[in-house]
Amino acid sequence: MKKYFSKAKQFAGETNGILLLLITITSIFGILMVHSSTRWLLEDGQAIQRDAVVMIVAAVLGIIATLVISAIDYELITKLWPIIGGICIVLMLITLVFGAAPEARPDSKCWLKFGSVYFQTSELVKIGYVITFSMHLELLKDKINEIKSLVFLGIHAVIPIGLVVLTGDMGSALVFIFMTIAMLYFAGLHIGFFGAGAVITVAASPLIWMFVFSEYQRTRFLALFRPEEFVDESYQQIKGLNALGSGGFFGQGLFKGVYTQNGIIPEQENDMIFTAIGEETGFIGCVIALALLFLICFEMIKIGKNSRDFSTQMICYGMASIIAAQVLINIGMVLMLLPVIGITLPFFSAGGSSTLCLYLGVGLVFSIDRFNRSRSVVNFRLSKIASPFSEI
Repeated sequence: MKKYFSKAKQFAGETNGILLLLITITSIFGILMVHSSTRWLLEDGQAIQRDAVVMIVAAVLGIIATLVISAIDYELITKLWPIIGGICIVLMLITLVFGAAPEARPDSKCWLKFGSVYFQTSELVKIGYVITFSMHLELLKDKINEIKSLVFLGIHAVIPIGLVVLTGDMGSALVFIFMTIAMLYFAGLHIGFFGAGAVITVAASPLIWMFVFSEYQRTRFLALFRPEEFVDESYQQIKGLNALGSGGFFGQGLFKGVYTQNGIIPEQENDMIFTAIGEETGFIGCVIALALLFLICFEMIKIGKNSRDFSTQMICYGMASIIAAQVLINIGMVLMLLPVIGITLPFFSAGGSSTLCLYLGVGLVFSIDRFNRSRSVVNFRLSKIASPFSEI
């Protein structure tokens, strides 16, 4: 018994307490707001609505999974990166063929349906992509500014992004693009390449508008500039802004928001959860929510900086970029600076698959932190690992 107690004490001592506390507090805050924004759906005798129950289960299972993964040496996971990449591609192909679209997102068949449960495969693929792209960057880190290396990295990025776009999930595709740019930047890609990429994107924007965006997606963009003409498309964002403004500095009080408690804002528990935070907890609550998410990203980046392996640095930066990208896009949607493209606010928005998959990635960051603390330096080389994208 004393031996097990000693091991448990050692495990707890090697666990990043700051990051664990941050994700736990953020998850509790998110569950509370999802519960608040779904109370109007409660039936007689029902204490908590299904979306809030799913969030509780996902958070509990997620924290357990995080701690379990943190006990596994990250090298055992990262060495499997070609297999992880293959599984991700197969998963997206299955979604492309058998994907389902819920009533709230008829334009996007990016979920696999199991009975009454929807699983968004791109959420899991994001984590797999962080691992595979990080390992690929490790292989080419000394030649990253060579055109040939960029071609291979570009092919690597285009495969998952293209598959996600084909399922109609433009929001996740945008997150993948953001992740790729961030990881390339941290890997040391020359700034000139980013400038060239921006010029090419601007030049190709008419083609993207005509051949990549669907009619529904184009309408969402136009609604930003002509809300009076696209009343139905702009309704969600306009009501969301009204709810945010009505919260003032301190908010109307938990379970007391007029918009939130009457279900006025469509999908408020999902993409528009920030409007519930703003209406019921006010500007103070919004600042606290964003501060928690910022601190989570900051802690991940700090862990990455302290990591001995280049690839694991990239994994930590990649995980931080997922959260940062989704925060920026989601808040942009709420503030009507971006069209509604279906991106959740990490740890806050309802959705079991997105929450649980995010915890899996966080668990890998915990593992990187743990085994960089407790082990002596190991000369871990990747030069003999084969890659279809690396130079021969």
